[in-house]
Amino acid sequence: MAQDDGHTAAAQGHDAYTRLLAEIRQGRLVPGDRLTETELAKRLGTSRTPVREAIRLLQSDGLVSHTPRVGAVIRELDYAEITELYEMRVVLEGTAARFAARAAYPSEIDEMEALNAEMAAATDDVERLRQANWQFHDILRRAARNRFLLHAVEAAQKPLLILGPSTMEEGSRASAAVAEHAQLIEALRARDEDAAEARMRAHMDAAHRARQHQLRKGSAR
Repeated sequence: MAQDDGHTAAAQGHDAYTRLLAEIRQGRLVPGDRLTETELAKRLGTSRTPVREAIRLLQSDGLVSHTPRVGAVIRELDYAEITELYEMRVVLEGTAARFAARAAYPSEIDEMEALNAEMAAATDDVERLRQANWQFHDILRRAARNRFLLHAVEAAQKPLLILGPSTMEEGSRASAAVAEHAQLIEALRARDEDAAEARMRAHMDAAHRARQHQLRKGSAR
């Protein structure tokens, strides 16, 4: 029975973590917001123990920090951290593209092409763009057929959730991303590993530049 209780507590903690992670992704929790156990437990309809575990997991992801006399807060990333994260994305996602060129099923490449077409048709719908873009990259990473690479990419991705709005809102970024995806798909279909990696690296560099532009605009405001 004690073991069952432990499993239940762990499951509740992970459920609370998943729900808070979704709120961060959706922008409902933003940098500087306090995470108060009592308030969160009431809002999530659970006890404080799962909330405490959820906060611990968010802290291990680099999304939460503890501030003296304040407690747990959604943390902010400084410019150097953002640059380092995007540098890691270039390496990891470029490697994923290389592996996917070798290992992806034709059906996965077809699905990525369909998602890119969805993005092309939704350039005025930021949320739809964001979702389709996330699915596109998720399929690519899984098509790499490397569990350790997948875990590394997910770890590097999570801190970026606190940066706020998608870069798809930046000018012509959405149409540029669609064109970059199309070039990547072409390399995947050709099973050209060098081209797939190079095109993904260029895609990530462009995303980084769009993020820098977005942050500069925010600072100016």
